[in-house]
Amino acid sequence: MKHTIVMTGASRGIGRVAAGHILRTSPDTHLLVVARGTSGTQLAAELATDGHAVSHVPADLGSLDSVRSAATEIRDRLDRGDLPPLRGFVGNAGIQYTNARTEGPEGFESTFTVNVLANHLFVRLLQDRFAAPARIVITVSDTHFGDFRHNLGMVPGPSWKSPDVLARPGAFARPDTAVAGRTAYSTSKLAAIHLVHEYARRLPAGIDAVAYNPGFVPGTGLARHADPFSRFAMRRILPMMTLTPFATSRDAAGRSLADVVLGTTVAPTGSYVDRDRVARSSEESYDPLREGELWEAAERFTAA
Repeated sequence: MKHTIVMTGASRGIGRVAAGHILRTSPDTHLLVVARGTSGTQLAAELATDGHAVSHVPADLGSLDSVRSAATEIRDRLDRGDLPPLRGFVGNAGIQYTNARTEGPEGFESTFTVNVLANHLFVRLLQDRFAAPARIVITVSDTHFGDFRHNLGMVPGPSWKSPDVLARPGAFARPDTAVAGRTAYSTSKLAAIHLVHEYARRLPAGIDAVAYNPGFVPGTGLARHADPFSRFAMRRILPMMTLTPFATSRDAAGRSLADVVLGTTVAPTGSYVDRDRVARSSEESYDPLREGELWEAAERFTAA
């Protein structure tokens, strides 16, 4: 049966691989990609080959107003019958800044906006348009474990605080440094897992929510805001680590993401999928009180 999957972060890295794999594996999918203006138009055209159905809705994920407009347009297109029933949302877009002071137009810290609030706003505004069975997949990161085994010491572990603090610029020590920016990243990924657990509790039956961890994937563009040496290392040096167990290739991670989205990888709602299997996320990530507090804060932050 024809159906729609909405996807952010499909323009590069594992998202681009996953988008192609979804379309090849599930020819009944209409893939709606969310991306900035002309880049989204070009992306849709590149993916819409061999008869694949692909369209585009523009949005700047760093702006909640822009996300709200995109979600409203998707709702309208579904209501008019311009799109087949909505069966999936993939929140794959992610960002990492070189500091913890970058501020979006609504006054929220930009890492938290893109990695947490934008996904939450899409989920909530599209929630009543999903046709069961449906699946929400949020791309997270094993940096949320905060230990050497999971991040090789490259990214500091999360530093949890009140959501009202985390959502604002300057939440971490030495906020002008790259260390603070990376801490904001790992903390935002922990927050995303918390919200997946809360979605599993709150969303109607038939709408599953899953957190997907691709592992360390060099060369995805995640470090595009980093210093020149770090960008060079991510592009030219670290990709060699995919020959070891410590890193995942972009192609492998993209195919695994597609398998989670399509349900080929069986994962109950609320699950954490580590690459290609269901696993446990960090012990810190299981905290119903913290998850409820974050839900309430995200509702306040994204209210129109």
